[in-house]
Amino acid sequence: MRLAYWNTDLNRAGPGLLLRDLRLGRADDLRVAARTIAALQADVLVISGFDYDAGGLALAALNAALPQPYDHLRPLRPNTGIASGFDLDGNGRSDEARDAIGFGRFPGEGGMAILSRLPLDAAASVDHSGLLWRDLPGAALPPLPEGAAEMLRLSTTGHHDTAVVLPDGRRLHLLTWHATPPAFDGERNIRRNHDEAAFWLHLLDSPQAPQAPFVLIGQANVDPDKGNGDPAALRALLADTRLQDVLAGDTVDYGGALGVLRVSYILPSASITVTGAGHAPQPEGARHHPIWMEISP
Repeated sequence: MRLAYWNTDLNRAGPGLLLRDLRLGRADDLRVAARTIAALQADVLVISGFDYDAGGLALAALNAALPQPYDHLRPLRPNTGIASGFDLDGNGRSDEARDAIGFGRFPGEGGMAILSRLPLDAAASVDHSGLLWRDLPGAALPPLPEGAAEMLRLSTTGHHDTAVVLPDGRRLHLLTWHATPPAFDGERNIRRNHDEAAFWLHLLDSPQAPQAPFVLIGQANVDPDKGNGDPAALRALLADTRLQDVLAGDTVDYGGALGVLRVSYILPSASITVTGAGHAPQPEGARHHPIWMEISP
């Protein structure tokens, strides 16, 4: 089976605008996205940078635009844009995008979703996105307004364990996340980015660890060797013997001082046989390369 991940950067400036543009069918970036997704030919595709709505209407509209629509869709409810009620960036206001639990101008901006040709088992799936940052063992919280630690979640977008039903009846667990970039809010985002990767190390060591086979897939938003941020937790994941790191190489070109970085990852569990992997061409007008991997769980 072929897995793929792509940070689409399709989020819009307000709620409902992505759905509007999908229904109108006139936006160039959405036409490019449909062609890109079709060319990936993935059995299971994880996307991020895609606005969430509770009814999954935008995801359904994207799927309908594909030449071969997927049978199973799962929009993953994110923490982005949910008001915290606190002035998290210290600028004297508490109602801005940077004050939300996860950066967002409205609830659901830039969420994640799964499109699958195989069934998804909701009963065997777990949403870890409600974990408070302070409750992560070894959490490196920055200074926060009084009371903020009692409500601030670790996940910027989300940490999800989604079970895919394999043809033989076993479950393949997709461990998905899109971490905050280690920029814009200084030390706070650097620490949060690190701890969002560290969460997976904690989960794999815990009684809640998914049974193999599983795949860690998404955007860590940090490069192990260059760029900004603290890559210690990511390096630990890449070196962990329970995971395989077989798809190296840069996945984004930010231009300017940051340049090209590796920020997107597909890390299958050690028991999985990898038969192929690669980077798809960078879509027209997009910053991120889709990445794919062919596996035998």
